[in-house]
Amino acid sequence: MYREDFIKDEEIFKLLEEGKKASKDEIRDIISKSLSKERLEPIETAKLLQVEDEILIEEIFEAAKKLKEEIYGNRIVFFAPLYIGNKCINNCVYCGFRRDNKAIVRKTLTKEELIEQVKILEGKGHKRLILVYGEHPDYDGDFIAETMKIVYSTKNGNGEIRRVNINAAPLDVEDYRKLKDAGIGTFQIFQETYHHDTYKKLHPNGDRKSDFAWRLYGLDRAMEAGIDDVGIGALFGLFDWKYEVMGLLMHAIHLEEAFGVGPHTISVPRIEPALNTDYPQEGKYLVSDEDFKKLVAIIRLSVPYTGLILTARESAEIRREVLPLGVSQIDAGSRIGIGGYEEEDYIPDKEQFQLGDMRSLDSVINELSKEGYITSFCTACYRSGRTGEDFMSVAKPGLIQDFCIPNAILTFKEYLLDYATEATVESGNKIIEEELEKLERIDPKLRSIVEEKLRLVEAGQRDLYL
Repeated sequence: MYREDFIKDEEIFKLLEEGKKASKDEIRDIISKSLSKERLEPIETAKLLQVEDEILIEEIFEAAKKLKEEIYGNRIVFFAPLYIGNKCINNCVYCGFRRDNKAIVRKTLTKEELIEQVKILEGKGHKRLILVYGEHPDYDGDFIAETMKIVYSTKNGNGEIRRVNINAAPLDVEDYRKLKDAGIGTFQIFQETYHHDTYKKLHPNGDRKSDFAWRLYGLDRAMEAGIDDVGIGALFGLFDWKYEVMGLLMHAIHLEEAFGVGPHTISVPRIEPALNTDYPQEGKYLVSDEDFKKLVAIIRLSVPYTGLILTARESAEIRREVLPLGVSQIDAGSRIGIGGYEEEDYIPDKEQFQLGDMRSLDSVINELSKEGYITSFCTACYRSGRTGEDFMSVAKPGLIQDFCIPNAILTFKEYLLDYATEATVESGNKIIEEELEKLERIDPKLRSIVEEKLRLVEAGQRDLYL
């Protein structure tokens, strides 16, 4: 039985209309509230969404940059997606994996194929994965848990996966408990669109996914099962982007009120072309690059404590522009076809959509190092019990940096020693030294602790963290 639907279309439209009346002083007051690391109320976010003044938009951008720096520092967490299977019982209009798409080759990785894919990713330096599944009876809690166990147990030299996140169809509480027992990190569900009529139009009646409420409350069931890190997202381009930002905020507030903790991450994918799928080219709600930058910055201001994920759906150029506006996690070197990490290019007949950034992990890391970012493969919070409310207690006031930057330094050093090209070793070591100097100014004792652990890493030890 579902509780009352907390997404109310008319209320969101009313708030967005009221938001048009905000003065410049009101907007600046809202920005100031965000900078105090306080989550915004829906009407405040609605007012930011209606800003058209270029000067105020730039102030929103600058505030988003500042918030990201104060809470997460210049750290960027890296992950990779690994598609396990693309069987699907749904017929979502916009999706390459939809049931009636005969151009897609249906495939589920065997155990041996899964191990090989994981070894390839470990051989590139990845430490955290998100496993992705279609919605199909074959991909139940037992199957997902078993694939997680295989991933965790697969080693390749110094390579290992230390955190497995899941993007899959909503499950019942019993199945979620199986994933909890298998050591899940974050369970991620995208509502796709929070607008009821659009959701109904794009998800044909009778399909499992046509049940808006079952999907909307999917993360409630996950948290009831003990999974306290959950991720939300909307697929931007299905409906008005301002409405979707409001829906994401409403979802975050609901989780806060129901469980005392909001989402661990918010993802902001834009719809991309897919094989034998016309919807993206025809959609009237496609989000421009400028509006995309605005929505990322406004989400950062609205929910300061939540990680923001920007994926390789976007081009390298757009990722460079959007990254400073509050993003804390990205993927790189990604392939989204089933078995795709054995290929060097697109394999469209096995992919859900087209990627925009096909650069290697090392090339992205090298570029970001030169731009002053420190790469992190850290999984320490998850493995130290800093999840859910415990994570938020240090994330909201910005204290998470006391753990994140030291652990970023240690995991980045592992990468530089084990996997990096010569150019990345040079740029990466320079960033590590700069971060150590920052620690010296803030807390000399902490620098000493980190340097001692760095010596142990250089001597061959791995997986050291605070």
